[in-house]
Amino acid sequence: MKLTPFGAFLSGAAALALAFLLIPIVAIFAELTFGEFVDGVTSDVALDALRVTAETNLISMALIVLFGTPTAYLLATRRFRGRALLITLVEIPLVLPPAVAGIGLLAAFGRLGLLGGTFEAAGIEIAFTKVAVVLAVTYVASPFYVRTAIAAFEAVDPDLVAASRTLGAGPGRTFARVALPLAGGGLGAGLALAFARGLGEFGATIMFAGSFQGITQTLSLAVYQAFDVDFDLALAIGALLVLVSAFVLFLAKLIPAWRRSSSSSITAFAPSGSH
Repeated sequence: MKLTPFGAFLSGAAALALAFLLIPIVAIFAELTFGEFVDGVTSDVALDALRVTAETNLISMALIVLFGTPTAYLLATRRFRGRALLITLVEIPLVLPPAVAGIGLLAAFGRLGLLGGTFEAAGIEIAFTKVAVVLAVTYVASPFYVRTAIAAFEAVDPDLVAASRTLGAGPGRTFARVALPLAGGGLGAGLALAFARGLGEFGATIMFAGSFQGITQTLSLAVYQAFDVDFDLALAIGALLVLVSAFVLFLAKLIPAWRRSSSSSITAFAPSGSH
């Protein structure tokens, strides 16, 4: 096929863009031997950071699903005054600088913050604890899930929802038996994106939770701390984050395809025996 000048421009621009995006990632692995990578990711610093990251991200994802799913369903299926404003409020953390998010969380939940006195009176300390890591990750990652979930619920055929109600299913059963399965692919992809965002969270966490090994130091914070002390360790943890992030993003691409292939097998919501 003959390459036109415009086609050559597109190919050249794409090649330069891909090279720019890939070279830093390739450089991380080029600077490491396999032995250095294994030594780095099995070090006490890396293992402690991996444990903290796994614990806090799993709790954060559970909170995001628990509260984000009904929020997204409400915003997707209801039309009311102020809906656009509420969606905007959900999206604010997407554009908010992470350091500002951390300062806001500290001002809200810190010992001298807006709600800090209330928690302190109850004997609960949040700032610079593992709870602070969970809140920071939840705050910055939840919009990725909620916004994707809204789109997933909006894509559900309203005729199927109406048919479910006509056949006698209540709103709760319709949500659980019809809307959730049909939106499942989008919800899974949104959760994968939220997990990837939480995995790389840095700014809000270090401002609100600090970086204490084994307590609040996540993998991203461990890279920052190791940078001046042991560059090979920083590279090894960075390589681990690249591999995990790439896997999560790949999973996010597979989930919608799985949803399309399995949607046809969703069982009918009509009472058994009806046709």
